[in-house]
Amino acid sequence: MADRKKGEKRGRSSFRNIFALGFVSFFTDLSSEMVLSILPTFLLSLPGSSKAILGLIEGTAEALSYALRAVSGIFSDKFRKRKLFILIGYAVSNIVKPLFAVAKTPFDVLIIRVTDRVGKGVRTSPRDALLCESVSEKRRGAAFGLHRTLDQTGAILGPIIASVLMITLSFTIREIFWLSLIPGAVALIILLLFVKERISDRAGEFRFLEGIKSVLSGNFSRLLIVVGLFSLGAFNFSFILVNAQEAGISDPYIPLVYAAVNVAHVVVAFPAGVLSDRIGKEKVMLLGYAIFLSAALLLWLPSTSFFAFLIAIVYGAYVGIVETVQRALVPSFVDEHLRGTAYGVYYLLVGSAFFVSNAAVGSLWDSFGASAASIYSVAFSAVAILAMVLFIRKKS
Repeated sequence: MADRKKGEKRGRSSFRNIFALGFVSFFTDLSSEMVLSILPTFLLSLPGSSKAILGLIEGTAEALSYALRAVSGIFSDKFRKRKLFILIGYAVSNIVKPLFAVAKTPFDVLIIRVTDRVGKGVRTSPRDALLCESVSEKRRGAAFGLHRTLDQTGAILGPIIASVLMITLSFTIREIFWLSLIPGAVALIILLLFVKERISDRAGEFRFLEGIKSVLSGNFSRLLIVVGLFSLGAFNFSFILVNAQEAGISDPYIPLVYAAVNVAHVVVAFPAGVLSDRIGKEKVMLLGYAIFLSAALLLWLPSTSFFAFLIAIVYGAYVGIVETVQRALVPSFVDEHLRGTAYGVYYLLVGSAFFVSNAAVGSLWDSFGASAASIYSVAFSAVAILAMVLFIRKKS
């Protein structure tokens, strides 16, 4: 009886850690999405900018972010410290984002955007490992879904706040950038006071080469091939906003399109996590891939405001499923003491593929229009779906 009560108390305490990390992400995303919902429009208004430059900036930033997730994941395993890396990462991002307000050229945007993604890269793998270590295996999908829901609730409010301030109070884009500092500071306070370190007691001794070799063994390496194929065709949200702009939606309302992405994300994130616990995470990932393929196909439709919002909703559903379930799936293939390393390797592959994807989509869109970019993404998505079906069958 005493052991059971102790376990129940530990479970409640662990989920408090999930909530704390969730609210850190809530305020950080509120800050970030105030900025990111208007950043593509801001960038394309600068002298010498283009959609190809937008794709190059987003691809470079994401690739570096994902590469650093590998480094931070490995080092958090080695030093058995998660919270320190999480704190450094959130601090860098929340301090640098408001500096978009002083950017004058696309190169300025590149430097600030890359630095912001450095912060995300440093924090993500240790944070995901800490989320894993805060709950049991059977509750992991729900935990990641809960964290993603809180995260994306902030991502919904951020664009709405930006849009309301520009429409009703005539705030400029640069003033919105400065205001993003406030919720970012709140996130750091919550992280310092309420997030607790929870390294597994059963962690083994860390050796770099042995750790990498162990992580890449068995089914995990096959999963990486599937994910890599999909990521080569998966563009990021910036092109959803570009599509909305081309559909004739004016600048103050563009953040509402991004809010639609995040509403769909938050609606599906927790159910997707729970469903993945019940029927299998790979099957739910397959569903996410199919929904992305649908979003890419919709880019062929006429550019109207209605279709711009429809594409945003479908795209948001894909992100809500894949970004929730993939994070819960990774630990299933590795030992407890190598979770940070596994996340790092996973994110390194995804980031490298995203660089190629965003650069390719931006160049194709600039040269041949949205339909060419759509064909590119649809082709890789279809191949990845077939590969995931084969992966599920082989694993079964």
